[in-house]
Amino acid sequence: MDVSGLSVAMFGDTPPVMADGNWRVGMFMDEAASQEQADKLGAVFSGQLGGPPEFFVGLVGENLGVEVAPIEYADDGRHHRVKIGDFVEMEVEDFVPPQTPEAEPFKLTNILHPVSSTLTIAPATTSRFNAFGYEFSNEGKYGHSAPFSWAA
Repeated sequence: MDVSGLSVAMFGDTPPVMADGNWRVGMFMDEAASQEQADKLGAVFSGQLGGPPEFFVGLVGENLGVEVAPIEYADDGRHHRVKIGDFVEMEVEDFVPPQTPEAEPFKLTNILHPVSSTLTIAPATTSRFNAFGYEFSNEGKYGHSAPFSWAA
């Protein structure tokens, strides 16, 4: 099934040590997806079809449901932004020292993370979340970015 051009996002409320499990998770589904595409993407991201998302299955304690909304993502080098309907608006900027703005961004390497073993430090410049019974802002707090590709 072709799902190219569609987006999915996952929210997780996790304990400080994420490996302890008992995560509460919710999914945002791209409103542009047909019902058949949404069902397939839901199966992929719930880990039912294997692949990297299967890593999360044993950690999830509660499924908070699915919200359907337009999902916009922009990446222009060091700035990364996602907007999900009226639920989420987050933007991070990869950190470089102010004294050397043309330097490479700071990175954490050899990280145990399901998306990438290298995370670029990227504090949140915008952060607004209101979904699944949670409402918060992490503007000015820690964030990170990491390119990744999951393919079948």
